[in-house]
Amino acid sequence: MCMRATVWGCLASCVVAASPAAPAAQHSVTVTIEGMQFKPAELTVHAGERIVWVNKDLFPHTVTAVGKAFDSGAIASNASWSYAPAKKGDYSYGCSFHPSMKGMIKVQ
Repeated sequence: MCMRATVWGCLASCVVAASPAAPAAQHSVTVTIEGMQFKPAELTVHAGERIVWVNKDLFPHTVTAVGKAFDSGAIASNASWSYAPAKKGDYSYGCSFHPSMKGMIKVQ
């Protein structure tokens, strides 16, 4: 009986060792909205890479692409919004509430 337990224990550890690894965590890039600016204002990412905008100002902002390829809607203070561009290209964006705020995403 002791021999069987050892064999089963060995088989169980071999099965666990042969299990596929969990997928790697998806990489994301953060843009901070602070002082009425997107920081960084220009960003280069790969298609499918997630971008997270975090609003650290005391009032809402939007992340709205020229041509409306994406639009966050209002992002409240201390809230965030994310987007993963699927297509390569250059995307200018800004805040629809504050037209002086501008940013650029270059997707490779």
